[in-house]
Amino acid sequence: MSTQYEVEHNITPPSKPSRPSRRPDMSSFTAHLSQTLPQSPLTSHAIPNPTDISAVFRLLQDQFGTLAVDAPTDTNRSFLESLVTELSEDVLHPPREIEGVSQEYVDALERVDRKKLKDDDSCPICAERYLDDQYCLVVELPCHKSHRFDLECVGPWLRGKGNCPLCRTVLGRKKEVPKVEVEEEEDDDADGLYA
Repeated sequence: MSTQYEVEHNITPPSKPSRPSRRPDMSSFTAHLSQTLPQSPLTSHAIPNPTDISAVFRLLQDQFGTLAVDAPTDTNRSFLESLVTELSEDVLHPPREIEGVSQEYVDALERVDRKKLKDDDSCPICAERYLDDQYCLVVELPCHKSHRFDLECVGPWLRGKGNCPLCRTVLGRKKEVPKVEVEEEEDDDADGLYA
């Protein structure tokens, strides 16, 4: 079976993969997310329904939970469990709106050149070694140069939560310029004598 990337780029998959990929399938998440965003033409309501928002986070939580069950290392399992726990709050008490970054932000993330990856570098989410994938698409988050992920793995987290899964730095928000209050000049000519 071909992945979405292979279909979109007309790539013939290898005849027999050495082992199944651990990358999460986020197609249901992406479809549901697009229906809950207020700016989406598919939505019929101005404010997303809390049940729909809860379902979006539940889909993400389920995928990470599935990965945690057969995590290759204790570190990966612990990391995935922390993501699942954080998503639990959003499932039980959904926010008024999804605070994630835009798809444009995800698409503009800095790509890591394959030549800069080491043989043992792997995605913190799926724990797959990047170089095992002939067409790996690794992104580096702006919070730290070591925060690298498979785009397929981190994209849904960023769209839903809007922060780095490792350090929880909020991403994608423009820095607000502090407003400088201008004091009104005192009227030196209070009596109008100098007009």
